[in-house]
Amino acid sequence: MDHAGEMRVAYRGDPAKLFPLALGTGVLGVVTLGIYRFWAKARIRRHVWSKVQLGEDGFEFTGTGLEMFLGFLMAVVALAVYLAVVQVILFAFGIRFIFDPQNEMEELAQGVSIGLSFLAVLPLMLFAAYRARRYKLARTRFRGIRFAMENAAGGYMLRGLFYLALTVGTAGLLWPLMTFRLEAFMTERTWYGTARFRQGGRWSALYGAYFHVLVGMGLLVLAVVFGAMEEGWMAGLLGFVGVIWGMVGLILYRVRAFAYLMSHKEMDGGLGFRAEPRAGSVVWLYLKGVFIVGLLGGIASAVIFAPLGTLMVGIEEASELVQIEIAVLGVLSYLLMLTVFGALTLVFVSQPILGHFVGSVTVTGAEALEAVRQRVSDRGADAEGLADALDMGGAF
Repeated sequence: MDHAGEMRVAYRGDPAKLFPLALGTGVLGVVTLGIYRFWAKARIRRHVWSKVQLGEDGFEFTGTGLEMFLGFLMAVVALAVYLAVVQVILFAFGIRFIFDPQNEMEELAQGVSIGLSFLAVLPLMLFAAYRARRYKLARTRFRGIRFAMENAAGGYMLRGLFYLALTVGTAGLLWPLMTFRLEAFMTERTWYGTARFRQGGRWSALYGAYFHVLVGMGLLVLAVVFGAMEEGWMAGLLGFVGVIWGMVGLILYRVRAFAYLMSHKEMDGGLGFRAEPRAGSVVWLYLKGVFIVGLLGGIASAVIFAPLGTLMVGIEEASELVQIEIAVLGVLSYLLMLTVFGALTLVFVSQPILGHFVGSVTVTGAEALEAVRQRVSDRGADAEGLADALDMGGAF
Protein backbone atom coordinates (compact mmCIF):
# COMPACT_ATOMS: atom_id res chain seq x y z
CA MET A 1 0.00 0.00 0.00
CA ASP A 2 1.35 3.43 -0.98
CA HIS A 3 -1.46 5.43 0.67
CA ALA A 4 -4.70 4.44 2.32
CA GLY A 5 -6.71 2.43 -0.18
CA GLU A 6 -4.02 2.55 -2.88
CA MET A 7 -1.97 -0.35 -4.24
CA ARG A 8 0.73 -0.29 -6.89
CA VAL A 9 0.70 -2.80 -9.72
CA ALA A 10 4.14 -4.17 -10.53
CA TYR A 11 5.68 -6.48 -13.09
CA ARG A 12 8.59 -8.51 -11.73
CA GLY A 13 9.65 -10.40 -14.85
CA ASP A 14 13.21 -11.70 -15.12
CA PRO A 15 14.79 -12.06 -18.60
CA ALA A 16 17.05 -14.83 -17.26
CA LYS A 17 13.96 -16.95 -16.51
CA LEU A 18 11.74 -16.00 -19.45
CA PHE A 19 14.35 -16.52 -22.19
CA PRO A 20 15.07 -20.22 -21.60
CA LEU A 21 11.32 -20.84 -21.29
CA ALA A 22 10.58 -19.01 -24.54
CA LEU A 23 13.49 -20.60 -26.40
CA GLY A 24 12.81 -24.12 -25.10
CA THR A 25 9.10 -24.02 -25.94
CA GLY A 26 9.91 -22.44 -29.29
CA VAL A 27 12.26 -25.29 -30.19
CA LEU A 28 9.61 -27.80 -29.16
CA GLY A 29 7.23 -25.96 -31.46
CA VAL A 30 9.63 -26.41 -34.38
CA VAL A 31 10.18 -30.09 -33.59
CA THR A 32 6.42 -30.73 -33.44
CA LEU A 33 5.77 -28.71 -36.63
CA GLY A 34 3.99 -25.95 -34.72
CA ILE A 35 1.60 -28.12 -32.71
CA TYR A 36 3.35 -27.48 -29.38
CA ARG A 37 2.98 -23.69 -29.76
CA PHE A 38 -0.39 -23.84 -27.97
CA TRP A 39 1.19 -25.46 -24.92
CA ALA A 40 4.08 -23.01 -25.25
CA LYS A 41 1.67 -20.10 -25.17
CA ALA A 42 -0.04 -21.48 -22.06
CA ARG A 43 3.29 -21.92 -20.25
CA ILE A 44 4.51 -18.45 -21.18
CA ARG A 45 1.25 -16.87 -20.06
CA ARG A 46 1.36 -18.70 -16.74
CA HIS A 47 4.87 -17.34 -16.23
CA VAL A 48 4.03 -13.77 -17.28
CA TRP A 49 0.73 -13.61 -15.38
CA SER A 50 2.48 -14.74 -12.18
CA LYS A 51 4.94 -11.85 -12.47
CA VAL A 52 2.15 -9.25 -12.48
CA GLN A 53 1.53 -8.37 -8.85
CA LEU A 54 -0.97 -6.20 -7.07
CA GLY A 55 0.43 -5.60 -3.63
CA GLU A 56 1.82 -8.94 -2.49
CA ASP A 57 -0.48 -11.08 -4.65
CA GLY A 58 0.18 -12.29 -8.18
CA PHE A 59 -2.20 -13.17 -11.00
CA GLU A 60 -2.76 -16.69 -12.25
CA PHE A 61 -3.46 -17.99 -15.76
CA THR A 62 -5.34 -21.30 -15.76
CA GLY A 63 -5.72 -21.92 -19.49
CA THR A 64 -4.27 -25.07 -21.04
CA GLY A 65 -2.55 -25.86 -24.29
CA LEU A 66 -5.05 -28.60 -25.06
CA GLU A 67 -8.10 -26.34 -24.97
CA MET A 68 -6.31 -23.75 -27.12
CA PHE A 69 -5.31 -26.45 -29.63
CA LEU A 70 -8.86 -27.85 -29.84
CA GLY A 71 -10.26 -24.33 -30.15
CA PHE A 72 -7.86 -23.66 -33.01
CA LEU A 73 -8.89 -26.82 -34.87
CA MET A 74 -12.59 -25.95 -34.60
CA ALA A 75 -11.90 -22.37 -35.70
CA VAL A 76 -9.90 -23.51 -38.75
CA VAL A 77 -12.80 -25.69 -39.91
CA ALA A 78 -15.32 -22.89 -39.40
CA LEU A 79 -13.03 -20.37 -41.14
CA ALA A 80 -12.47 -22.69 -44.10
CA VAL A 81 -16.23 -23.18 -44.56
CA TYR A 82 -16.87 -19.43 -44.23
CA LEU A 83 -14.21 -18.48 -46.78
CA ALA A 84 -15.45 -21.15 -49.18
CA VAL A 85 -18.95 -19.69 -48.99
CA VAL A 86 -17.54 -16.19 -49.57
CA GLN A 87 -15.66 -17.35 -52.67
CA VAL A 88 -18.78 -19.07 -54.02
CA ILE A 89 -20.77 -15.84 -53.58
CA LEU A 90 -18.04 -13.78 -55.27
CA PHE A 91 -17.86 -16.28 -58.13
CA ALA A 92 -21.65 -16.05 -58.56
CA PHE A 93 -21.20 -12.32 -59.16
CA GLY A 94 -18.41 -12.97 -61.65
CA ILE A 95 -15.60 -12.06 -59.26
CA ARG A 96 -12.86 -14.65 -58.99
CA PHE A 97 -9.23 -14.79 -57.96
CA ILE A 98 -6.81 -15.15 -60.89
CA PHE A 99 -3.49 -16.74 -59.96
CA ASP A 100 -1.59 -15.55 -63.03
CA PRO A 101 -3.24 -12.43 -64.52
CA GLN A 102 -2.36 -11.86 -68.17
CA ASN A 103 -3.80 -8.38 -68.73
CA GLU A 104 -4.98 -5.29 -66.88
CA MET A 105 -8.55 -6.54 -66.55
CA GLU A 106 -7.41 -9.77 -64.92
CA GLU A 107 -5.09 -7.82 -62.60
CA LEU A 108 -8.05 -5.63 -61.62
CA ALA A 109 -10.19 -8.72 -61.01
CA GLN A 110 -7.45 -10.20 -58.85
CA GLY A 111 -7.20 -7.00 -56.79
CA VAL A 112 -10.97 -6.76 -56.34
CA SER A 113 -11.13 -10.41 -55.27
CA ILE A 114 -8.39 -9.94 -52.68
CA GLY A 115 -9.96 -6.73 -51.37
CA LEU A 116 -13.45 -8.20 -51.00
CA SER A 117 -12.03 -11.33 -49.37
CA PHE A 118 -10.28 -9.15 -46.78
CA LEU A 119 -13.48 -7.21 -46.14
CA ALA A 120 -15.27 -10.52 -45.67
CA VAL A 121 -12.72 -11.58 -43.04
CA LEU A 122 -12.83 -8.22 -41.20
CA PRO A 123 -16.01 -9.08 -39.21
CA LEU A 124 -14.34 -12.31 -38.08
CA MET A 125 -11.28 -10.37 -36.92
CA LEU A 126 -13.45 -8.17 -34.72
CA PHE A 127 -15.36 -11.20 -33.46
CA ALA A 128 -12.05 -12.97 -32.71
CA ALA A 129 -10.61 -9.95 -30.87
CA TYR A 130 -13.49 -9.97 -28.39
CA ARG A 131 -13.43 -13.76 -27.96
CA ALA A 132 -9.67 -13.75 -27.39
CA ARG A 133 -9.96 -11.17 -24.62
CA ARG A 134 -12.89 -13.06 -23.12
CA TYR A 135 -10.86 -16.27 -23.02
CA LYS A 136 -7.87 -14.62 -21.35
CA LEU A 137 -10.10 -13.08 -18.68
CA ALA A 138 -12.03 -16.32 -18.13
CA ARG A 139 -8.73 -18.09 -17.44
CA THR A 140 -7.29 -15.39 -15.17
CA ARG A 141 -7.59 -15.41 -11.38
CA PHE A 142 -6.50 -13.03 -8.65
CA ARG A 143 -6.60 -14.13 -5.03
CA GLY A 144 -8.38 -17.24 -6.29
CA ILE A 145 -11.30 -15.23 -7.76
CA ARG A 146 -12.02 -15.49 -11.48
CA PHE A 147 -12.35 -12.71 -14.01
CA ALA A 148 -15.01 -13.07 -16.69
CA MET A 149 -16.46 -11.38 -19.75
CA GLU A 150 -20.01 -11.60 -21.04
CA ASN A 151 -20.72 -13.49 -24.26
CA ALA A 152 -21.23 -10.51 -26.57
CA ALA A 153 -18.77 -11.00 -29.43
CA GLY A 154 -21.52 -10.54 -32.02
CA GLY A 155 -22.49 -7.16 -30.60
CA TYR A 156 -18.85 -6.10 -30.51
CA MET A 157 -18.40 -7.15 -34.14
CA LEU A 158 -21.41 -5.11 -35.32
CA ARG A 159 -20.31 -2.04 -33.36
CA GLY A 160 -16.76 -2.46 -34.60
CA LEU A 161 -17.92 -2.49 -38.22
CA PHE A 162 -20.11 0.58 -37.63
CA TYR A 163 -17.41 2.64 -35.95
CA LEU A 164 -14.79 1.49 -38.45
CA ALA A 165 -17.04 2.68 -41.29
CA LEU A 166 -17.41 6.04 -39.52
CA THR A 167 -13.66 6.29 -39.09
CA VAL A 168 -12.93 5.48 -42.73
CA GLY A 169 -15.75 7.74 -43.93
CA THR A 170 -14.31 10.69 -41.98
CA ALA A 171 -10.73 10.00 -43.12
CA GLY A 172 -9.69 8.99 -39.61
CA LEU A 173 -11.17 11.99 -37.77
CA LEU A 174 -13.45 9.80 -35.64
CA TRP A 175 -10.80 7.28 -34.61
CA PRO A 176 -11.00 8.44 -30.95
CA LEU A 177 -14.75 7.72 -31.01
CA MET A 178 -14.09 4.17 -32.22
CA THR A 179 -11.33 3.66 -29.64
CA PHE A 180 -13.50 4.83 -26.76
CA ARG A 181 -16.75 3.09 -27.71
CA LEU A 182 -15.20 -0.30 -28.41
CA GLU A 183 -13.10 -0.24 -25.23
CA ALA A 184 -16.15 0.84 -23.23
CA PHE A 185 -18.17 -2.04 -24.73
CA MET A 186 -15.56 -4.55 -23.56
CA THR A 187 -14.97 -2.95 -20.18
CA GLU A 188 -18.65 -2.78 -19.24
CA ARG A 189 -19.01 -6.51 -19.90
CA THR A 190 -16.01 -7.43 -17.77
CA TRP A 191 -16.33 -8.85 -14.24
CA TYR A 192 -14.03 -9.66 -11.37
CA GLY A 193 -15.96 -12.22 -9.40
CA THR A 194 -19.28 -10.58 -8.55
CA ALA A 195 -18.03 -7.03 -9.26
CA ARG A 196 -18.54 -5.37 -12.62
CA PHE A 197 -16.25 -2.89 -14.36
CA ARG A 198 -17.42 0.35 -15.98
CA GLN A 199 -15.80 2.82 -18.35
CA GLY A 200 -16.04 6.49 -17.49
CA GLY A 201 -14.81 9.57 -19.28
CA ARG A 202 -15.66 11.10 -22.66
CA TRP A 203 -14.56 10.02 -26.11
CA SER A 204 -13.84 13.61 -27.15
CA ALA A 205 -11.17 13.80 -24.42
CA LEU A 206 -9.00 11.47 -26.54
CA TYR A 207 -8.45 14.20 -29.12
CA GLY A 208 -5.68 15.63 -27.00
CA ALA A 209 -3.83 12.34 -27.45
CA TYR A 210 -4.81 12.25 -31.14
CA PHE A 211 -3.44 15.70 -32.00
CA HIS A 212 -0.14 14.60 -33.52
CA VAL A 213 -1.85 11.97 -35.66
CA LEU A 214 -4.03 14.74 -37.09
CA VAL A 215 -0.94 16.85 -37.78
CA GLY A 216 0.64 13.95 -39.66
CA MET A 217 -2.55 13.43 -41.68
CA GLY A 218 -2.67 17.15 -42.48
CA LEU A 219 0.90 17.10 -43.76
CA LEU A 220 0.08 14.13 -46.00
CA VAL A 221 -2.92 15.98 -47.43
CA LEU A 222 -0.66 18.97 -48.18
CA ALA A 223 1.81 16.59 -49.84
CA VAL A 224 -0.95 15.40 -52.18
CA VAL A 225 -1.94 19.00 -52.95
CA PHE A 226 1.63 20.01 -53.80
CA GLY A 227 2.00 16.85 -55.85
CA ALA A 228 -1.06 17.84 -57.89
CA MET A 229 0.58 21.25 -58.39
CA GLU A 230 3.68 19.46 -59.70
CA GLU A 231 5.80 20.72 -56.81
CA GLY A 232 7.61 17.41 -56.45
CA TRP A 233 10.29 18.40 -53.95
CA MET A 234 7.80 20.01 -51.58
CA ALA A 235 5.39 17.09 -51.92
CA GLY A 236 8.19 14.63 -51.13
CA LEU A 237 9.36 16.63 -48.11
CA LEU A 238 5.85 17.03 -46.69
CA GLY A 239 5.08 13.36 -47.34
CA PHE A 240 8.24 12.22 -45.52
CA VAL A 241 7.66 14.52 -42.54
CA GLY A 242 3.97 13.57 -42.46
CA VAL A 243 4.69 9.84 -42.32
CA ILE A 244 7.27 10.22 -39.52
CA TRP A 245 5.06 12.64 -37.60
CA GLY A 246 2.07 10.34 -37.98
CA MET A 247 3.98 7.26 -36.82
CA VAL A 248 5.25 9.06 -33.72
CA GLY A 249 1.75 10.42 -33.21
CA LEU A 250 0.29 6.90 -33.26
CA ILE A 251 2.68 5.85 -30.49
CA LEU A 252 1.74 8.90 -28.44
CA TYR A 253 -1.93 8.22 -29.07
CA ARG A 254 -1.79 4.59 -27.98
CA VAL A 255 0.10 5.44 -24.78
CA ARG A 256 -2.03 8.43 -23.84
CA ALA A 257 -5.28 6.69 -24.79
CA PHE A 258 -4.32 3.79 -22.54
CA ALA A 259 -3.61 6.22 -19.71
CA TYR A 260 -6.93 8.05 -20.12
CA LEU A 261 -9.09 4.96 -20.55
CA MET A 262 -7.45 3.08 -17.69
CA SER A 263 -7.64 6.10 -15.39
CA HIS A 264 -11.40 6.33 -16.01
CA LYS A 265 -12.24 2.68 -15.39
CA GLU A 266 -13.90 1.72 -12.15
CA MET A 267 -15.25 -1.39 -10.48
CA ASP A 268 -18.29 -1.91 -8.27
CA GLY A 269 -17.47 -0.91 -4.72
CA GLY A 270 -15.42 2.16 -5.60
CA LEU A 271 -12.23 0.57 -6.93
CA GLY A 272 -10.53 2.70 -9.59
CA PHE A 273 -7.26 3.10 -11.43
CA ARG A 274 -4.63 5.72 -12.11
CA ALA A 275 -2.30 5.11 -15.08
CA GLU A 276 0.75 7.22 -15.94
CA PRO A 277 2.72 5.55 -18.77
CA ARG A 278 5.29 7.67 -20.61
CA ALA A 279 5.48 7.61 -24.40
CA GLY A 280 9.18 8.50 -24.34
CA SER A 281 9.94 5.49 -22.16
CA VAL A 282 7.97 3.19 -24.47
CA VAL A 283 9.90 4.41 -27.51
CA TRP A 284 13.21 4.05 -25.66
CA LEU A 285 12.39 0.54 -24.47
CA TYR A 286 11.42 -0.43 -28.02
CA LEU A 287 14.57 1.00 -29.62
CA LYS A 288 16.82 -0.45 -26.94
CA GLY A 289 15.13 -3.82 -27.23
CA VAL A 290 15.43 -3.87 -31.02
CA PHE A 291 19.14 -3.08 -30.74
CA ILE A 292 19.70 -5.90 -28.24
CA VAL A 293 17.67 -8.34 -30.33
CA GLY A 294 19.62 -7.38 -33.45
CA LEU A 295 22.97 -7.75 -31.70
CA LEU A 296 22.30 -11.04 -29.93
CA GLY A 297 20.27 -12.38 -32.85
CA GLY A 298 23.11 -11.63 -35.23
CA ILE A 299 25.56 -13.53 -33.04
CA ALA A 300 23.14 -16.44 -32.73
CA SER A 301 22.60 -16.50 -36.50
CA ALA A 302 26.34 -16.69 -37.11
CA VAL A 303 26.63 -19.59 -34.69
CA ILE A 304 23.63 -21.40 -36.23
CA PHE A 305 24.61 -20.99 -39.86
CA ALA A 306 28.39 -21.37 -39.53
CA PRO A 307 28.32 -25.21 -39.55
CA LEU A 308 25.90 -25.13 -42.48
CA GLY A 309 28.24 -22.86 -44.41
CA THR A 310 31.03 -25.39 -43.92
CA LEU A 311 28.84 -28.16 -45.30
CA MET A 312 27.95 -26.02 -48.33
CA VAL A 313 31.56 -26.10 -49.55
CA GLY A 314 31.69 -28.37 -52.62
CA ILE A 315 27.95 -29.11 -52.50
CA GLU A 316 27.79 -29.06 -56.31
CA GLU A 317 29.83 -32.25 -56.40
CA ALA A 318 27.86 -34.00 -53.65
CA SER A 319 25.25 -36.63 -54.32
CA GLU A 320 21.58 -35.71 -54.62
CA LEU A 321 20.84 -37.33 -51.25
CA VAL A 322 23.50 -35.24 -49.53
CA GLN A 323 22.14 -32.08 -51.16
CA ILE A 324 18.65 -32.89 -49.87
CA GLU A 325 20.01 -33.47 -46.37
CA ILE A 326 21.83 -30.13 -46.43
CA ALA A 327 18.66 -28.42 -47.69
CA VAL A 328 16.71 -29.91 -44.78
CA LEU A 329 19.40 -28.71 -42.37
CA GLY A 330 19.13 -25.28 -43.94
CA VAL A 331 15.39 -25.15 -43.34
CA LEU A 332 15.81 -26.33 -39.74
CA SER A 333 18.56 -23.77 -39.17
CA TYR A 334 16.31 -21.02 -40.53
CA LEU A 335 13.43 -22.08 -38.27
CA LEU A 336 15.79 -22.22 -35.30
CA MET A 337 17.00 -18.70 -36.11
CA LEU A 338 13.39 -17.46 -36.20
CA THR A 339 12.78 -19.15 -32.84
CA VAL A 340 15.80 -17.42 -31.32
CA PHE A 341 14.69 -14.03 -32.65
CA GLY A 342 11.16 -14.66 -31.37
CA ALA A 343 12.43 -15.50 -27.88
CA LEU A 344 14.74 -12.47 -27.85
CA THR A 345 11.94 -10.17 -29.00
CA LEU A 346 9.64 -11.51 -26.29
CA VAL A 347 12.25 -10.98 -23.59
CA PHE A 348 13.84 -7.68 -24.64
CA VAL A 349 10.98 -5.87 -26.42
CA SER A 350 7.56 -7.19 -25.41
CA GLN A 351 8.32 -7.87 -21.73
CA PRO A 352 9.89 -4.46 -20.91
CA ILE A 353 7.08 -2.57 -22.66
CA LEU A 354 4.48 -4.69 -20.87
CA GLY A 355 6.31 -4.07 -17.61
CA HIS A 356 6.24 -0.31 -18.18
CA PHE A 357 2.50 -0.22 -18.86
CA VAL A 358 1.72 -2.52 -15.92
CA GLY A 359 4.01 -0.63 -13.55
CA SER A 360 2.39 2.69 -14.47
CA VAL A 361 -0.93 1.65 -12.91
CA THR A 362 -2.05 2.35 -9.36
CA VAL A 363 -5.24 0.85 -7.95
CA THR A 364 -7.33 3.18 -5.81
CA GLY A 365 -10.09 2.16 -3.44
CA ALA A 366 -8.46 -1.26 -3.12
CA GLU A 367 -10.54 -2.08 -0.04
CA ALA A 368 -13.37 -2.91 -2.48
CA LEU A 369 -11.54 -6.15 -3.29
CA GLU A 370 -12.47 -7.54 0.11
CA ALA A 371 -16.19 -7.52 -0.75
CA VAL A 372 -15.81 -9.45 -4.03
CA ARG A 373 -17.01 -13.06 -4.10
CA GLN A 374 -16.28 -15.96 -6.43
CA ARG A 375 -18.23 -16.48 -9.65
CA VAL A 376 -19.08 -19.60 -11.63
CA SER A 377 -16.42 -20.72 -14.09
CA ASP A 378 -17.05 -19.64 -17.69
CA ARG A 379 -16.94 -22.75 -19.85
CA GLY A 380 -18.16 -20.92 -22.94
CA ALA A 381 -14.91 -19.16 -23.82
CA ASP A 382 -13.61 -20.69 -27.07
CA ALA A 383 -9.88 -20.66 -26.24
CA GLU A 384 -9.29 -17.82 -28.76
CA GLY A 385 -9.10 -20.39 -31.56
CA LEU A 386 -10.39 -17.97 -34.19
CA ALA A 387 -7.77 -15.37 -33.24
CA ASP A 388 -5.07 -18.00 -33.68
CA ALA A 389 -6.50 -19.11 -37.01
CA LEU A 390 -6.45 -15.50 -38.21
CA ASP A 391 -2.91 -15.05 -36.86
CA MET A 392 -4.08 -12.51 -34.27
CA GLY A 393 -2.71 -14.39 -31.27
CA GLY A 394 0.33 -13.53 -29.19
CA ALA A 395 2.40 -14.79 -26.29
CA PHE A 396 0.67 -12.34 -23.97
